[in-house]
Amino acid sequence: MIALGCDHGGYPLMQEVKKHLDQRGLAYKDFGCSSEDAVDYPVYGKKAAQAVANGECERGILICGTGIGISITANKVKGVRAALCHDCFSAAATREHNDANMLAMGARVIGPGLALKIVDTFLDTPFSNEERHIRRIRMIEDEAI
Repeated sequence: MIALGCDHGGYPLMQEVKKHLDQRGLAYKDFGCSSEDAVDYPVYGKKAAQAVANGECERGILICGTGIGISITANKVKGVRAALCHDCFSAAATREHNDANMLAMGARVIGPGLALKIVDTFLDTPFSNEERHIRRIRMIEDEAI
């Protein structure tokens, strides 16, 4: 299950992402928003991030105007590693190296064609399970460092 969250700036692109996930036969839970009416991105970013953190969803996709605010919000939730990606290289690297569990994108930064390729790259790229990356993820999660 994939958690989805967006604000009004990300709403149109999220509709494209949902159609794409439907075509791929992938299940998702939409945490909003539900229109292009102005809303506060932290509300929806946090709901989706909490669903990933508590195990209700395996991964998540977040979209706001730039992707910045919604990714910052998601990363405040313990257990979430949200990566802001606007290219396929970054989407693959963050899965392979950081085991990122949430993808954030900016609808005012990239178009739908590229966004859907980034979504596919993020969802289809496995974590490397290399010891050095596991060690670094533990360091990220360890507040004592």
